[in-house]
Amino acid sequence: MPISLTRSELFDDYVRESVERLERRWPQLVDVEFAVQEVPLPGQEEPAPDGVPLGRVVPAAQGRKSRIVLYRRPIEIRAKSREDRAALVHEVLIEQVAELLGLSPDAIDPRYDED
Repeated sequence: MPISLTRSELFDDYVRESVERLERRWPQLVDVEFAVQEVPLPGQEEPAPDGVPLGRVVPAAQGRKSRIVLYRRPIEIRAKSREDRAALVHEVLIEQVAELLGLSPDAIDPRYDED
């Protein structure tokens, strides 16, 4: 990857790579929109166990596809390195896809939560 990528662009690349991996195993994800938002908007989220959610699922509505949103800043704060950040992005996406499909994270990716 070029060194000139911004943190935001690099984060978007992590999301794109992870989504591509998941779509190969779960073709129905082609119909899901994936987005990155800097932080959750106040009042928009249910509190997470540590207070700040890392992502959310927006169910499909009339005329709108399901959407999975990842929150860049909270994820970046929790990851110490690029490798940690890429792994956390993938883990959060697995959790959100599992919620959307009504499955366990292990069913989405058998390597979920491996150290």
